[in-house]
Amino acid sequence: MVKSKTPITDIDKVIIQFFKKKYVLIARFSIFLVFFWFGLIKLLGLSPASPLAEALTAKTVGMQYFDTLFIVLAVVECIIGILFLVPKATKFVFLLLMFHMATVCSPLLLIPEYTWQSFLVPTLEGQYIIKNIIIVAVAIGIVASLNPLANKSSSR
Repeated sequence: MVKSKTPITDIDKVIIQFFKKKYVLIARFSIFLVFFWFGLIKLLGLSPASPLAEALTAKTVGMQYFDTLFIVLAVVECIIGILFLVPKATKFVFLLLMFHMATVCSPLLLIPEYTWQSFLVPTLEGQYIIKNIIIVAVAIGIVASLNPLANKSSSR
C-alpha cells in the first residue's frame, strides 16, 4: 500500500530538515546564552545562586576563598559560553564544561540541606542543579555532530 503525500507530511519534512541543518547552531547559541548570561550576573553581583555557592565554599575550602572562587566561577562560565560558539574549541570546552558540572552539581551531595526537601524531592535550588542534565545532553549532541576526521592531519 502506497502512503499518500499530504501537506502535513511536506511540512513535517521541511521542519525536520531545518532542524537537522540548524540544531548544532541553535544548541551552541543556547549554551552560550545561558553560560554567558549566568556568568555575567555573577560578575555583577546579581546572582541568586550566591547563598548556595557560599554554603558550598564554607563546607569545602573555606569562606576566605569565596569572593575569589565566585569570580573565577563567573569568568569560567562566560568563557564556556564564548567557546561553545567556536567549533574548533568544542572538545576542549566540553571537558571544561564537565569539570564545571562536577563543581556546580556537587551541592546535591555536599550540602543536601540546600538541595533536597526529602528523599528524591529537590528544593528549587536542587531542581536548578538537576536541570544541568539537559545542558550536558545538548553538549553531547554538539560533540556527536563533530566530524572525527576534520581535526586529523595527514600523517603521510
